[in-house]
Amino acid sequence: MLQQILETMYIDPELLAELNEEQKQILFFKMRQEQIRRWKDNEKKLEPKGNTSSTKKGKSVNWLLAADSDVWVWVMGEGAGDKPYNQICDEIMAERARQQAQKEAGELRKEKEKELIRRFSGSFKAREKAAKDTLRQKEAEKKAEVERATKAAAEQEQIQMELKQKEEEERRRQEVEIKCLEEERTQQLYINLKEAQEMVQRNEKEDLVWRESLRKSKVADEKRRSIAKQARDDYKRHSLKGIERGKVSAISQTFQKLQPPVKPPIPPRRFAVNPKESNARRETPPQKMNHDSRESIIRWFKEQQIPMRAGYEKNSDVIAPWFHGIITRQEAEELLNKEENGSFLIRISERVIGYCLSYRSSEGFKHFLIDSSKDSYTFFGVDQLQHATLADMVEYHKDEPITLAGSELLREPCGQQRLPPDYAYLFN
Repeated sequence: MLQQILETMYIDPELLAELNEEQKQILFFKMRQEQIRRWKDNEKKLEPKGNTSSTKKGKSVNWLLAADSDVWVWVMGEGAGDKPYNQICDEIMAERARQQAQKEAGELRKEKEKELIRRFSGSFKAREKAAKDTLRQKEAEKKAEVERATKAAAEQEQIQMELKQKEEEERRRQEVEIKCLEEERTQQLYINLKEAQEMVQRNEKEDLVWRESLRKSKVADEKRRSIAKQARDDYKRHSLKGIERGKVSAISQTFQKLQPPVKPPIPPRRFAVNPKESNARRETPPQKMNHDSRESIIRWFKEQQIPMRAGYEKNSDVIAPWFHGIITRQEAEELLNKEENGSFLIRISERVIGYCLSYRSSEGFKHFLIDSSKDSYTFFGVDQLQHATLADMVEYHKDEPITLAGSELLREPCGQQRLPPDYAYLFN
């Protein structure tokens, strides 16, 4: 089954739903190994002949060290005598706004000064020329009108004074306008800088949220790698146990040959089939069941599994108390809910042609898919640890845990809680 999945790099969703977390980790690890192997083979094919690997010059960073030989770091606002970071930023932004406003106000003053000079200088020269002409005319009239000239001069002086006063008033008014514009510009620049700082802070907060999500993702990846590593260690440990168990079984068989022969229990004759046909069926992987799968799975059990003594005790023709018929995952959990931790049952899966071991632990309910596609029984993904019968698998895992991480030892079988039993139609 696993070899077929690795060849196609695809697993049916319903078959995947039957796997527990450890079996999924083993499957994903195997698929990832297969992907890397294919990639390396492809790289070797694409690599030109005679190409030698050349070392690339790498870049490095040298950090400034402090007196304690550690990296020298200074955080603005956290040193002795430093102002808070927000206060420093506000002062810098206020100073920049003030300087910018002063610069703009100076340029505006220059323009206003030019305008005043243009307006008042021309008028003053024209009046002065007119006054001189008047004086020359009066002098030409033999100074007859000295008093008028004096009066005209006084008037001219008064006019000049009025012009100067108007000029001063205009200057003051323009200065007030420039100051108002300077204050408005300062406030506007401060608001713009403040909004820019708030935008930077929002981006920093979003960056912190992203970094936190990245950290959680890395923690989850590390946890999955840890689970996968435990599953691989469990896989190797079970493989070694299977090899040791095979050696012990060989010694036991040699010893039994010296004993008087004992007649083994005979399975029901009416379910016997052609051995070649039976082996051909058993070598096919579990298939997804159709809507009329109940009849096909009953036929599969009678033709292929009863000859292998599926559901029987190890050395008798009695149905094992842990064996159940075609029941759903929910029904299995309802049965185990009434039992203690360590209770278990083996049921015929309602999704795929095969078995599933349902187990109750302190953490909840666990379900392990059993691969029966060959002439043996093994948990999915642990191909090297195979058992001849379901009873052998149960006996083995009473002493050895199913997974190293979960430590699931099979303690108490969950028997039937209704009559007739849910497997009655399988043996009739």
